[in-house]
Amino acid sequence: MERAAAEGFDPLWQGLRDRGRLGGRQVHFLAETDSTNDVALALGRAGTRAGSLVVAESQNCGRGRLGRVWLSPSGCGIYCSLVLRPRLAPGDLAKITLAAGLGVAKAVEAVASLYPAIKWPNDLLLDGRKCGGILTEGGGFVFGQPLLVVVGIGLNVLTPQAAFPEELRQRATSLYAHSGRPVSRGSLLVAMVEAVEGEVQRLERGGFAAVLAQWRQRDAVFGKRLAWLTPEGGVVEGVALGPDDEGILHIRDDGGRVHEVLSGDLTLHQK
Repeated sequence: MERAAAEGFDPLWQGLRDRGRLGGRQVHFLAETDSTNDVALALGRAGTRAGSLVVAESQNCGRGRLGRVWLSPSGCGIYCSLVLRPRLAPGDLAKITLAAGLGVAKAVEAVASLYPAIKWPNDLLLDGRKCGGILTEGGGFVFGQPLLVVVGIGLNVLTPQAAFPEELRQRATSLYAHSGRPVSRGSLLVAMVEAVEGEVQRLERGGFAAVLAQWRQRDAVFGKRLAWLTPEGGVVEGVALGPDDEGILHIRDDGGRVHEVLSGDLTLHQK
């Protein structure tokens, strides 16, 4: 009942379900799928045009970073993947993740009047609780052809707080649970896709410094103590120094050594 009251009638969302279009954009709408990123990667490799969008009402195996499952209940969130073919190098994939996170955060601010912080590299937080995430994947590089990139976005929009599993309720939230205000998923989806494309276009024009400057204003971990679980299974504890000019996070451990974080998991120390 709570979710239904929050959802209401959303003509944009209904339109993309009925017609497979969002404005002039092709939308592959799925009632249910394993992962929108998997579908979008397959479509991209088959030649689908840049700007195509895969949207699912729910996912069975939505992916987050490090192989985690993204909770994707039906009718509550936005689970989508955007196909891009940017004029960038394969080594720019991490920068695209930061740019996409900034774009999604800006869209949430514009549509829902909330101000998400970003936990490097791809988590969106409201008062320290995760409300969304970005998973950027490359579809393989073919010499002479634009890079195929899929940007997957999972955002908790209308999920009631009680709907989260008990073990997640202190760490996760949704836009509705945080603010008490319903949000149009259709309007938010339009704003997110346009904002992500805009930020990636800035990268193409050589504007990563400008993207990073705005990203740093939303940095959720700068100056805070955290633990880094390295890819080798070790643990480094220290203070986050923020991303450098290439977008690589640095941590200063208690012995004064500075570590570059290319992958692995970060956990903020609780106050």
